[in-house]
Amino acid sequence: MKMVTHQYIVRDTGQPRSEFLVGDRIISALYSTELKYSNLFHSVLSSAQFTAFLAFMNFDCPVTRTTVKSLELMGADFSECLEPADNLKTMRSIFERKIRYWELRPILENDAMIVSPADSRVVVGSLEQHSMFFLKKKFFSFEELLGCPWNDWSGYFEKGSFAIFRLTPEKYHYNHTPVAGIIVDFYEVAGKYNSCNPSATIGLVDAYSKNKRVVTIIDTDVPGGTGVGLVAMIEIVALMIGKIDQAYSEVRYQEPSDLAIGMYVKKGVPKSLFRPGSSTVVLLFQHGRVKFAADLISNQERMDVDSRFSLGFGRPVVETDLKVRSSIACRSNVPA
Repeated sequence: MKMVTHQYIVRDTGQPRSEFLVGDRIISALYSTELKYSNLFHSVLSSAQFTAFLAFMNFDCPVTRTTVKSLELMGADFSECLEPADNLKTMRSIFERKIRYWELRPILENDAMIVSPADSRVVVGSLEQHSMFFLKKKFFSFEELLGCPWNDWSGYFEKGSFAIFRLTPEKYHYNHTPVAGIIVDFYEVAGKYNSCNPSATIGLVDAYSKNKRVVTIIDTDVPGGTGVGLVAMIEIVALMIGKIDQAYSEVRYQEPSDLAIGMYVKKGVPKSLFRPGSSTVVLLFQHGRVKFAADLISNQERMDVDSRFSLGFGRPVVETDLKVRSSIACRSNVPA
């Protein structure tokens, strides 16, 4: 099987870099056209039991120096950790590590700004079919993604825009709040545990709509809010993610708490933690309320980068690697 390179743009340098895709050949085979229509096989592969088994085999055994070096080569920086790196004895402890984000991931004091919820690789797009960056059908059905039959939020985001943040195994795996506002809904949607490797995303139609996920709806048009209307934050599990722990902390990681409807959340603070694996966060915005950062859009259209995400006809869709709490968009009425 010939494997296609997957590259992304490093935001800080503007340079392309090739991604090391963990278990790429296996995942590509598992999600190939020949196997993806086998209902029994796919049900076992994406089940909670299989996910738990993989997580134990991969994350609860003692970590080796070779593994640590491999993660460092992929981009992990253990000098950022809140506790000494020597205390990270297993892959689980590495995956769930805390960092000094208040020092190393500074946030601009700008009330109109939306920030990245994670150290991740991002693609932005539009739900409006006639938009120049209409990407909806490449990754998900947003109506299915929200998955809340008793209180359908999809109408609020029709013709809106989105950002997809893909976390890879070496990343810091706390999610942070991208906006400030009041939580008006919070719920879990049952689903599978498919891989978030690009090959799996391409091989499984509406991949992000199929997986287990947690949805948080934030009203930002409130006193102290970001002022960009309703924002949906969807945290999506992956092949070795069995759980998303809500751990909202206004001050560093102190006194983590669950989320509740009616609760005010600050921007840029820890919200939740993905348990071991790689995973994805999707943000949905209402029509006309936000303006994405120019570099994220221009990077996406670059033709000098090999990406497995494509619009067809040789047009790649290129991700940008960025840091949690860095700017991704602002209110649409703010001058450029």
